[in-house]
Amino acid sequence: MILPSLYIHSTRLMDRGVFTEKDIEPNRLIEVAPVIVMSAEEKKLLDQTALHDYIFEWGEDDTQCCMAMGYVPVYNHSYHSNCEYIMDYQNRQISIKTVRKINAGEELFINYNGDWNDESPLWFDAQ
Repeated sequence: MILPSLYIHSTRLMDRGVFTEKDIEPNRLIEVAPVIVMSAEEKKLLDQTALHDYIFEWGEDDTQCCMAMGYVPVYNHSYHSNCEYIMDYQNRQISIKTVRKINAGEELFINYNGDWNDESPLWFDAQ
C-alpha cells in the first residue's frame, strides 16, 4: 500500500526523494511495503555494492538485512524527519507513518537511525 498522493521526484542534494501532492495529517500510515530478507552472508556481499545504501538491517539482532519494495528505499534521511519507519519482522514488511503534518509539495524524510528523533551521527556523517 502506498498513499496515492506520494510520488518520487528529483532533489537538489540527494538525487531523488519521496514527496506528497496533498497535505498529510500526523500519525497517518502512508506506506506498507513487503521486504526481501537476506542472510548475514548476503549482507556482507551487498555491503560491497551500490545496494548498501538502500538496504535495512533486519532481525532482532540486526545480523540480517532486507530490501524493501515500494518507495521505502527512496526516502531520504533527516535527523529531524517528518516520518518514521516501523519494522514488522513477523510479516516481513516495513511501514512508514507520519510524525507531524506534512504539507503538499514537501519531501518526506525518515531517520536512518531507526527512531525518528534520534540525532546520533550516522556512518556517512561520522566520516
